[in-house]
Amino acid sequence: MNTSPKAVRFDDDTLWVSLSDGRTIAAPLAWFPRLLDATPEQRTQVELSKNGLHWDARDEDISVAGLLEGQPDLSRRAMHLSA
Repeated sequence: MNTSPKAVRFDDDTLWVSLSDGRTIAAPLAWFPRLLDATPEQRTQVELSKNGLHWDARDEDISVAGLLEGQPDLSRRAMHLSA
């Protein structure tokens, strides 16, 4: 994939990711419980890579491919299936 994240921002309910190809992706924060529960300061502590986003303090990784496919955080679903 040639599209990488260039910037990340949040509003009250949404994660916004600006991509290198000029698109901006929006995803509901409810899809990512670790970010939903994070403080505004913790949300700004994001590391951008060529493939996605990483929040070390929140143990959260989001891929650009997953965002483009409309995939929410799958770790919570896996936890429910194993319970």
